[in-house]
Amino acid sequence: MTKDAYTLASEAAAALRSAAGLDTSDAGFDTALVMGSGWVPAADAIGETVREIPFTDLPGFRAPAVAGHGGKIRVVRTPSGRHALIFLGRTHLYEGLGVDAVAHGVRTAAAAGVRTLVLTNAAGGLRPETQNVGDPVLISDHINLTGANPITGTTFIDLTEVYSRRLRALVREIDPTLAEGVYVAFRGPTYETPAEIRMLRTLGGDMVGMSTVLEAIAAREAGLEVLGISLVTNPGAGLSGEPLDHEEVLEVGRATAARMGVLLSKVVDRL
Repeated sequence: MTKDAYTLASEAAAALRSAAGLDTSDAGFDTALVMGSGWVPAADAIGETVREIPFTDLPGFRAPAVAGHGGKIRVVRTPSGRHALIFLGRTHLYEGLGVDAVAHGVRTAAAAGVRTLVLTNAAGGLRPETQNVGDPVLISDHINLTGANPITGTTFIDLTEVYSRRLRALVREIDPTLAEGVYVAFRGPTYETPAEIRMLRTLGGDMVGMSTVLEAIAAREAGLEVLGISLVTNPGAGLSGEPLDHEEVLEVGRATAARMGVLLSKVVDRL
């Protein structure tokens, strides 16, 4: 019989605590961060590395299927002495492993005691008139066009405020220049067509990508407070006249990693 997704997450959390050197008397982790494409170098600025645990050492995790998506959980000690988890990579719905695999990291973090989750991603920008490549944008809301949901049955979750107003206000105290926007999630792995980009602009979307939304829903089910940050790595299809390329997405992430690391280190220390 296949294990329940929540039971599997609890087992993974216990294995994570053990691999991190925490016993049952330790308070555990305050915050978890999921690093998007190209964001991995930014993790170095967040705190002192205590442990790095390969995904494949923990129940229910798979190695990332895409180059540039990491594949480890890093335990760090922040300058204020807190412990945080950094997921260097994530599972995407387009990998074909199912929605529970996508939500597994978030559910594991929640089972390990995390109460605040920071979700980052690389996204296509839908508003080139106001967005520049390399701009971070706070996610204020999302539109789920993946055709999936990590919750089944009669569990009804209020999504009026998926992305915490309080946390967004805190981040703007650190960097008042940050804009906010609505993130639209597609299943992938194909990039969007120019017609789809025009549709998303009409619907009120500001960024588009292939992650984050299902994780955010699972986090809200678990009672976590969520902060979302997109890095605009390219204009959406048809907005620049250039084809979209995954390696260019990663390159923008690497080029802006220092700025993202400084921002995230300040955010985590304030959470």
